[in-house]
Parts: sequence; C-alpha cells; structure tokens
Amino acid sequence: MISTRGRYALRVMIDIASNEKNGLVPMKEVANRQGLSLKYLEQILPALTKNGLLKGTQGKGGGYRLTRKVDEYKIGEILRLTEKELAPVSCLAEGASECERRSTCKTIDFWEGLNDVVNNYLDSKTLKDLL
Repeated sequence: MISTRGRYALRVMIDIASNEKNGLVPMKEVANRQGLSLKYLEQILPALTKNGLLKGTQGKGGGYRLTRKVDEYKIGEILRLTEKELAPVSCLAEGASECERRSTCKTIDFWEGLNDVVNNYLDSKTLKDLL
C-alpha cells in the first residue's frame, strides 16, 4: 500500500510542474492548493531535493522548481524515494538477506512476478502522464 507520504509527494510534484511556469513555486501555495499541511510537506521535501528531483531556494521569493522535464520523472522513482519499500514481500525488499527457504519456496516466482509487474508499471508512467 502506498502511504500518505508517497501520495503527497506525487501531488507536490504535479502541483509544482503545473505552476512553475510562473517561476519558483512557494511550498505554502502548494499546501494551500492541495489542502495539505505545510508542516507535513516540510518532511517530504528533503527527500525530493536531496535526491535531485526538486531544486529549492529559501527566503523571500523562494520556492521550488523541477530539475528536469516532466516526462523524465518516473512515478516509480518518486515513490521509491518516499516509501520505505514497494516490494510485495519482505524477502524481495532492497537489501534483504537471502531467505533460507528460497530454494524450496513454492511462491517466490509469484512474488517476483508481482514485484516486476508493479515496478514496471510504476516506471512506465511519468509525471507528464499524471498532468
């Protein structure tokens, strides 16, 4: 399940993409338009800026802008930054140690297939698709 954090990150990215033609987009305006808590958005933004999805400027006249074209942002990339994990089962999570039952697991192919379908779908959609 995608968390509130992931859903809000997508909403922020869409809002900035829709409004940056007027220059930097103040986060207060995004929060107002989206009906989101500014305090909560301030917890999401560091991941987006630290990983180069957004560029932020502080102070009067400051705000945020995208760092690349909207069709270059994969939805999977955004969600992977904001979600702890997208894998359907813990043994497929990034960095998970090898499961001792893997060689006899009757369901691993199913879980790997589901993981591939979800990630391929998320990576086939871009921010432009959501605009």
